[in-house]
Amino acid sequence: MFLKGSVFLHPHQHCQTTENQEVSHPNLETILKKPILISITGVDKPGITASITEILAAFEVNILDIAQSVIHDALSLGMLVEIPEHAANSKTIKDTIQKKIGSSDLSVRFLDISPKDYSDWVGRQGKPRHIVTLLARRITAHQISRLARIVAGHNLNIDKINRLSGRIPLESIVSNKSQACVEFSLRGSVPDLSLLRREFLQLAGEIDVDIAYQEDNIYRRNRRLMAFDMDSTLIQAEVIDELAKRAGVGKQVAAITERAMRGELDFKQSFTERVALLKGLPETALGETAATLVLTDGAERLISTVKKLGYKTAILSGGFNYFGRALQRRLGIDYVFANELEIEDGFVSGRVVGEIVDGAKKASLLAKIAQHEGFSLEQTIAVGDGANDLPMLSIAGLGIAFHAKPVVKASAKQSLNILGLDGILYLMGFSEREVNG
Repeated sequence: MFLKGSVFLHPHQHCQTTENQEVSHPNLETILKKPILISITGVDKPGITASITEILAAFEVNILDIAQSVIHDALSLGMLVEIPEHAANSKTIKDTIQKKIGSSDLSVRFLDISPKDYSDWVGRQGKPRHIVTLLARRITAHQISRLARIVAGHNLNIDKINRLSGRIPLESIVSNKSQACVEFSLRGSVPDLSLLRREFLQLAGEIDVDIAYQEDNIYRRNRRLMAFDMDSTLIQAEVIDELAKRAGVGKQVAAITERAMRGELDFKQSFTERVALLKGLPETALGETAATLVLTDGAERLISTVKKLGYKTAILSGGFNYFGRALQRRLGIDYVFANELEIEDGFVSGRVVGEIVDGAKKASLLAKIAQHEGFSLEQTIAVGDGANDLPMLSIAGLGIAFHAKPVVKASAKQSLNILGLDGILYLMGFSEREVNG
């Protein structure tokens, strides 16, 4: 019934003299009438809000809540107001507003609010808030209805729905390159969060969308560090598989890689076995392979955007430093931690130098970088696709499984499968307009 998301302005306020004697404010020392909800709809044009509030100001009306939205030049303006007893009767104010908009393409509706309803509304503030983000190539009514049904089934109330993606030309609606995103602001307690997440994940698979759930807290738009896995995350390949093809052991290595990414094999053991198969590969093959690697869709846009916002960025990879450093130069990444492939006499030795970067090491590195930069883990974002990324995804404030294996998607806080890496900007709460300026 009521508009959400604003601060309750209580009219009974007092000031004090220098002698600490309480003195009532003369304009507020009144008996207040029942609140009235004013709803105005119609064709939008400049000056409507100014005109209506000028009328209310003349009667010394207090604004308890206000919200306005415009969809395709269709205005929806709502104000919850209270009228001081001395100002005028409510009928006079209603008649004045009605007369003002009578000659325009607008309509107005007045609803008197009972003291009980108003008290119940005030009492609902302070309840937990949540953000659910729906991402797809196009948004359909079926998708929203299915999602809204789950929300209602958990007794959550939708306070606000906001489109974050840009306006889509009609000819692009069915394009595989289009991006569509709608954000839902919810209010209420969630007794079984794991069940809600499972239902969202199942629905996402059924209707071919991404659905992300987050608590609406101070950290959501205050992240400061973004860490990426490299292979099959920042780039569209597993580098070790590409090197194996050049070494003539492609099938053997690819089979081990697949099982490791699914979490079926211990990463360190499988990595050691795969690297051993590369023995004898010429060092020149590294540069040749690096030249063929393709960035994942949206990677450059995402990283350039967060760098403009002052984020620190990192590559935390179970792959090789040679390729991580190449990406660092290309994208301006701040930190790179990966495995150092040993080279002897111009050939790969089949070993790595130093400690292998596995899942536990990635999580440790994320925590250390955050501490070094003076950030909390809640201010970090981690993105990866394999089972060895789960440790860092689990400790990050926002952990995202990107085009990941089923076991990874089921375990991560969030997953993205439909859009490119720049879809993460929507999860961070940024709209297309904000990103594009």
